[in-house]
Amino acid sequence: MPIVQRLLRARRSRQPLVRRSALELLALYGIDWPDTVEVGPGLVLQHRALGTVVHPWVRIGADVTVFHRVTLGDRAPWEPRPGDHRPRVIVEDGAVLCAGAVVLGSPERPTIVGRDTVVGANAVLTRSTGVGEIWAGNPARCLGARDRATVASPAAHDQDRAPVPIG
Repeated sequence: MPIVQRLLRARRSRQPLVRRSALELLALYGIDWPDTVEVGPGLVLQHRALGTVVHPWVRIGADVTVFHRVTLGDRAPWEPRPGDHRPRVIVEDGAVLCAGAVVLGSPERPTIVGRDTVVGANAVLTRSTGVGEIWAGNPARCLGARDRATVASPAAHDQDRAPVPIG
């Protein structure tokens, strides 16, 4: 298992020293990934997810691929919302967040990246997507749908390998 994925797992340790050490080592990679982020099994971090920033109240589903410099956050961070732990961004199963993608939401209206959706490189997404769509641009807009033949379950690629949970 790659070092960054091990650190993401260790950030939720019950031992304070292990948890703090993992968060500090992630910071050396430029990764801000709080331990409150919910992550499903099979998370794939391309290029060690260098420079990735994730808001504390984000939900990431199973078999999601995250490239480097991705930001998942609050669209209005200057508005104080103490105690509001509703998710700002929800990334559903099988989604792909390409390099430099920015996905912003709010607790009142979270941005949902639909199942098997691709958010292109340097796209700025501020609204929810459908299932299996391709979004790109600034502001992001739907460019089409993924070919169903390219959207295969992880089991189709490797029957023997079980996903390793990060969260």
